[in-house]
Amino acid sequence: MVLTPKGLRFMRQTYPCSIGKGGLSSRKREGDGATPRGIHRIVGMLYRPDRLARPADWALPIRPGDLWSDDPADEDYNMMVRAPYPHSHERLRRADPLYDLILLTDWNWPYAVKGRGSAIFVHQWRRPGYPTEGCIALSRADLQDIAPRIRHRTRLIVP
Repeated sequence: MVLTPKGLRFMRQTYPCSIGKGGLSSRKREGDGATPRGIHRIVGMLYRPDRLARPADWALPIRPGDLWSDDPADEDYNMMVRAPYPHSHERLRRADPLYDLILLTDWNWPYAVKGRGSAIFVHQWRRPGYPTEGCIALSRADLQDIAPRIRHRTRLIVP
């Protein structure tokens, strides 16, 4: 997958996408809203089993109480955690459909540098062109088209 000015290119197709409200950055920091430049491995896939079929045999279900730590002061920073969780976090099982299907990248993972920024996901957009907090977002249909074709060697390249 390669981010281009026209969208996210994957397997000879270009999909419209949104990026972080802070644009692209070579110096990503927690809370800056930027999408980090670099070559990022796809290291996981999460999905809402109550909303869609398993997109790939290696995809893991998002359960009630699944969270993502975004607290640089916590030892579980940039890791999936479970509720109850007293530190700053993002709920993975959301009321809206944004995280019904998530591709996890290895941005600042598995050995997180405090303050370098928590997870960069590929997930569903709110609407075309609406910026993210640093992730890459696609339409639901396009994300569901891409997900089953992700392989171990798949990389997200953000030039």
